[in-house]
Amino acid sequence: MTQPDEMLEIYQFEGCPYCSKVRQKMTELGLDFIAKSVDPHGDRQRVKEVSDQTGVPVLVDPNTDTVMPESDDIVEYLEKQYE
Repeated sequence: MTQPDEMLEIYQFEGCPYCSKVRQKMTELGLDFIAKSVDPHGDRQRVKEVSDQTGVPVLVDPNTDTVMPESDDIVEYLEKQYE
């Protein structure tokens, strides 16, 4: 298993099943990450600045300069990159 040098970040909010799926995969892989909470009903300007869209989850991997939305794509990326 490959461990990242820098900590991964995920923009997410509690109660979101798509965000939960990504957090669960990161935990299964033993990855340390920073969960950046987003208001589910509020301003998502920071998410837009990072990913050019407002949906969550969004993964930021500074190790590969990757910014990725969509939970299924993120899970697939994590499996390929860190399994």
